[in-house]
Amino acid sequence: MADEASPPALAEPRLTNREAQDKWAIDVSVDPYDIPLEQLDPSHPALFEHNRFAPYFQRLRNEDPVHFSKDSMFGPYWSITRYQDIMAVDANHKVFSSDINNGGIRMGGQPTEQPVEDSPFYLPMFIMQDPPKHDAQRSVVSPSFTPGKLQEMRELISQRAKTIISNLPENEPFNWVRSVSVELTGQMLASVFDVPQEDRHKLIHWSDTVENLGNPDFFETPEEGFQELWKCFTYFNEIWQQRQASKTPGDDLISILAHNDATRNMTPNEFLGNMLLLIVGGNDTTRNSITGGVLALHDNPDEYQKLKLNPSLVRSLVPEVIRWQSPVAHMARTAMTDIELGGKHIKKLDKVVMWYISGNRDESEIDSADRFIIDRANPRKHLSFGFGIHRCLGNRLAEMQLTILWEEILRQKLHIEVVAEPVFLRSNFIHGIRDLPVVVTRG
Repeated sequence: MADEASPPALAEPRLTNREAQDKWAIDVSVDPYDIPLEQLDPSHPALFEHNRFAPYFQRLRNEDPVHFSKDSMFGPYWSITRYQDIMAVDANHKVFSSDINNGGIRMGGQPTEQPVEDSPFYLPMFIMQDPPKHDAQRSVVSPSFTPGKLQEMRELISQRAKTIISNLPENEPFNWVRSVSVELTGQMLASVFDVPQEDRHKLIHWSDTVENLGNPDFFETPEEGFQELWKCFTYFNEIWQQRQASKTPGDDLISILAHNDATRNMTPNEFLGNMLLLIVGGNDTTRNSITGGVLALHDNPDEYQKLKLNPSLVRSLVPEVIRWQSPVAHMARTAMTDIELGGKHIKKLDKVVMWYISGNRDESEIDSADRFIIDRANPRKHLSFGFGIHRCLGNRLAEMQLTILWEEILRQKLHIEVVAEPVFLRSNFIHGIRDLPVVVTRG
């Protein structure tokens, strides 16, 4: 990456976030069974913000599991809502492309014949690449998540979990997301990047920015949000230059990327894209599973009591929480050839959306899928980490953080009570919780 690299210039905005929200406004109180099936569109972010998405997916699983939406705020797309169909798409990377130039992994991305490589919105990352480039870049990072590396982190996570839980206020409301979920994941992000712990709040801010680019409560325009993301580039570029110049590179993620032939010469856009991928991957999924577990146990008090009586159930609780929360609601692909799926004809360049959050409720594959059960016989049967070449690299680290945290909660005999309604993220990509007011007591 060049020393003199600078963020690209921003283009003039088209619609403001408020204008886009008003243009595509929906009534979230409408029963999806009252909507004509061909008009059913489960993708609107407001459905996730108001926690009203589940019946949309239930109807699609039952009536039209491979469903085409002709008109949405993200353009036309196919919804894949059943477990086996999602696996079929996820495992077939030769037909279903993740490449950013073919539309990428999120809704709204469209194929482009000539990518604008100096656009501030063009942020390639290895999860948005196809082989061979995907494989080369992923292989640089994957050694950081081997069982041996995870064991090296275990004691550090345990110490931090103990401190975080010990310092929680008793008998007074606070936001569990900020005090626990974000705090643990932020500290771990700072460690794997080897940046000062006080900078962890910047990392969380940039992670939040990615999911709030289109939210008018945060940014007037997406362009304004991208300007904020390029501050992340400025921050990490300085660190990158220092570590690339080092004759004795460390084993943190930045040093590893800076000294490997597959990643050392990334363009500024690609560098920022991969840094954001690592930040979001290391923060959003784990933190929302931490928070989602608290909410699920509150909503299912019998399961909470079962856990308190038998703390060894933490081992099956954790994958059940990850299934139940489904922190990554969807991943998108682009069909690179005509193909039939579920009796439907998907055409070349059609956008295909794998709704993990729906597949994890597919009762044809998961017994009592609409129930939260912490002692399931096969709790790891879920889609939350994906399948195939793009399966989540940090899945074991996420599980380890959740396991250690819940073991510490139980060891300190912490009782957590949710005292107000959660505030959900306005996103159909990350199934997130922004605010979860709780009161804790001990003993």
